[in-house]
Amino acid sequence: MHPASPARGYLPAHSTPAGAAPQGVCTAHASPGDLAVTAAEPAFARQFGLGAAEICGHSLLDLLRSQVPARLREQFTALSEGLRRRFTERVTGRDGAGREFTAEMTGTAVKSRSGEIVGLVVVLRPTGYVRKPGGNDGAVDSGAPVLSALDAQVLEGVASGESTVQLASRLYLSRQGIEYRVGQMLRRFDAPNRPALVARAHALGVFAAGQWPPRVLPERVT
Repeated sequence: MHPASPARGYLPAHSTPAGAAPQGVCTAHASPGDLAVTAAEPAFARQFGLGAAEICGHSLLDLLRSQVPARLREQFTALSEGLRRRFTERVTGRDGAGREFTAEMTGTAVKSRSGEIVGLVVVLRPTGYVRKPGGNDGAVDSGAPVLSALDAQVLEGVASGESTVQLASRLYLSRQGIEYRVGQMLRRFDAPNRPALVARAHALGVFAAGQWPPRVLPERVT
């Protein structure tokens, strides 16, 4: 496949210092169906250690990963087939040094005047680098969500095994209010249920180590 020229109008982003968190929102275009990159901002290509011309022809599914790979493929298929207009997903990728970074990705379908899907636009917002267990590579942590003080209390209660009724009584909220906040955190942490939410929060270093009952780290609370 011959690499396509980068789309006009892209503005190059500033380079990222070694060891620092990735910065800036960057964009790429891809063809529907095979998801091959057809054009990309230099900043998008640099996230993967490539040039803007080099990245063309690479599949988005080779560059980006999600916790549920099949779902990411399904999301792109739905875009390509016109079944949805847009989606947002938390993803990971690897830079030129092999470091794994995290990002929030939004995919959007581009239609012609006749309604045919003629392309996909991917907007990538890097959020940090994944710290390897026991490692000291200078990378920031995996970009876990920062919580409000109330959400932190709800998460601590869930991690302690409190029920919705118990949480509502202790925090002076309605049961619907607790369920709403838990539901929001399930989506933010990309977790299917409460046990997975707690496990995901532990994996991302949200809780202080070795404490019971669980306590969210102060730097994770706004």
